[in-house]
Amino acid sequence: MQSESQIEWTERPAWSGELHMIAGWRQWADAGSISSGLPQYLIEMLGARKIGHIKPEGFYLYQTPVSQFLFRPRIKFEEGYRVEMSVPTNDVYWWDDGEHALVIFIGDEPNMNVERYAAAFFEIVATLGVKRTVGLGGVYAMVPYDKDRTFSCSYSKRGMKGELSGYAVSFSNYEGGVSMGSYLVDPAEKVDAEYFTLYGFVPMYDFAQLNQRVQNFNVDDDYRAWHDVLTRLNHMFKIQLNLTDLAARGAELTTQITTHLDELAAKHPQVPLKEYISKVTTDFVEKPFAKLDDVWEDALGDIFGD
Repeated sequence: MQSESQIEWTERPAWSGELHMIAGWRQWADAGSISSGLPQYLIEMLGARKIGHIKPEGFYLYQTPVSQFLFRPRIKFEEGYRVEMSVPTNDVYWWDDGEHALVIFIGDEPNMNVERYAAAFFEIVATLGVKRTVGLGGVYAMVPYDKDRTFSCSYSKRGMKGELSGYAVSFSNYEGGVSMGSYLVDPAEKVDAEYFTLYGFVPMYDFAQLNQRVQNFNVDDDYRAWHDVLTRLNHMFKIQLNLTDLAARGAELTTQITTHLDELAAKHPQVPLKEYISKVTTDFVEKPFAKLDDVWEDALGDIFGD
């Protein structure tokens, strides 16, 4: 007897061209909001429409022996009437402009039954005919705030490494607790799906090691990382998203951080904050991603092909 699908669809768009999916989660590996903020930004920027969701039953804890409040849904009342209810969601969005198409997934990392959750996730992939999926994540690291972001990559099929190495990534040698995005590499291979992760390294500075009175610094919404992710995916997925807004946000973010660090150094002149930042930059190896415009690549391909 066939089990009931965990997916509830409102629409199943048909697409004759190559289709890809960008997936993110509200998860613990979400530095710079790369995993949760970037997919939501895309949904709003593109006006993507919701076409389905993974039903939440069986994936979430509402209380534990440690805390009866941490995992519970949140509710808001006004004059006794419920005006808002916040529960875990895992939504599928669709965007196309007639020439390009993209599936965007944004969800809450499950607390349990992760195998069944993964099966539902790859049911989405199979149903829509997605060729390749990227799972996003972020980790905090001592990296320069004013340089291109670096990315760690993992993948589901050995044959993917050669192509992915051209996208200015390092390949993960991590060992430890797994996030949702990284976990899916394993079930992806079992169902023969092309799935890979991009985990960005987001600036975080431990100033407390210099002086306990100086507050640590980290980037909440890392627009530079978002931009650098989409630069790679624009090329790989051939979706030609307009990144002008993110480039501007990234430049403004850099300016704001420079101002903040200058003010911090002026407030604590006895603390070697600028030397700390200088060492971070000196020890950093930048891996910028730069590709020829697709039109020029096609033209050069034709020339060398001839």
